[in-house]
Amino acid sequence: MRGRIAVVQMQSELYVSDANRAKTASLIESAADDEARLVVLPELAISGYGLDEAGLRASAEPVDGPTLAAWADIARRRRIVIAGGFCELHEGRLYNAAMLVGPGGLLAHYRKLHLFDREKLVFTPGDRGLPVADTPAGRIGLCVCFDLRFVEVVRALALMGADIVAVPTAWVGGFDRNPRDAMGWIGQARGAAVQANLSQVYIACASQAGRSAEHRFLGSSLVCDPYGEALAGPLDDEAEAIVLADFDIAIARNAQIRSELVRPREDRRTDVYAVSAAGRTL
Repeated sequence: MRGRIAVVQMQSELYVSDANRAKTASLIESAADDEARLVVLPELAISGYGLDEAGLRASAEPVDGPTLAAWADIARRRRIVIAGGFCELHEGRLYNAAMLVGPGGLLAHYRKLHLFDREKLVFTPGDRGLPVADTPAGRIGLCVCFDLRFVEVVRALALMGADIVAVPTAWVGGFDRNPRDAMGWIGQARGAAVQANLSQVYIACASQAGRSAEHRFLGSSLVCDPYGEALAGPLDDEAEAIVLADFDIAIARNAQIRSELVRPREDRRTDVYAVSAAGRTL
């Protein structure tokens, strides 16, 4: 299976969900015009990435709310798959959530497992595990931003069969000793490339950009192939843009065999260590 991934880097206005939802719809349509089969949007794309609880509650919604309705309509009409973040309100609790939407509706619903810094003061930790879904764009896993710091996440998604990992992000500065490496990459983007190589999957990260009243974003949205090469991006920190990269699922499968005697999946020593997810050892 072949296709095209679109990563949307944008700045969401804080706590103005209707305007942000309309903006995502326009950007998704533009990506579909460029023949994207999978469109990835940033973390908290609908509410904006902020940590004011009152603002988040005012812009939160259930998973079956207006964002799912809007994205599902586009996915159905354009025959595409959409991944993106929103602020979920469920039984009085806020979740930093994401959804994967296809032509038939909701494919996966995820709540961020690893809350970052002050997110812990307003969000409830995720309780829905790690999702992998069969989609018209391939088998896709979903996680959010800081989840990438925990290498078990991408490895588990890969071992559950994901060929592509979609990662809505809102990368912010101020937490690393060296903001950028010698090639100008932030550590988060470099880590995504390394994990794509180590787990033999495509990784598509879509970040917030620019500045808000609360944060300075690092941008750096990118798509990496299963050998760790950047196919598109990383974008600079101010750019609002769509970047496109072609994918081929056969490449992800072939990356699992580097030579007759180098087979990263088969060479795992599961007699010594293991990864568990969804109630089973992988």
